[in-house]
Amino acid sequence: MSRIEQLIDEIEEYIDSCKYQPLSTTKILVNKEELEELLVELRLRIPDEIKQYQKIISNQEAILSEARSQADTMVAEATAQTNELVNEHEIMQRAYANANEVINQANIQAQGIVDKAVEDANNIRQGSIQYTDDMLRSLQTIINHTMEGAKGRFDAFLSSMQSSYDIVSSNRNELAGGIAQNPPVNGGRSEEQGR
Repeated sequence: MSRIEQLIDEIEEYIDSCKYQPLSTTKILVNKEELEELLVELRLRIPDEIKQYQKIISNQEAILSEARSQADTMVAEATAQTNELVNEHEIMQRAYANANEVINQANIQAQGIVDKAVEDANNIRQGSIQYTDDMLRSLQTIINHTMEGAKGRFDAFLSSMQSSYDIVSSNRNELAGGIAQNPPVNGGRSEEQGR
């Protein structure tokens, strides 16, 4: 198991171990530092594993080179056999036929080796691309889950603030009815009392 897979397992175990947010069965409380440490290590590990897969893919050239070398050796052997067979005039025709058959067989075998090497290299390449995509999909799921949790906590916080704001506004409106009117001018005496 690669270190990336281990980290993803650790992140999943960590998420499973987190407590649920009060009054929720889907939202959890996450220790930001712990989750960030795991994500940082995951980010650091991904390039190393991708380099390993690129190294495997680069071996494709070595496999193809070896196949070509084997093919060249077979052709050289066939040519050598041809040269030996044509030494005598009477067996020249048979020698050419034999040599051509050997060359054809060598070419068929060489092409088979090259085709197999290309197929193997392509399979390795596809496997490494699929693996990397699976790792990135897992990381994407974790990030999305974390973002949804953070949004839920933020929405709950805004809802709580709105509720508090509504209570304060309601209390102020109740108090507004009980505030005394400003006293009349002239010391509280009406015009008739002043006369």
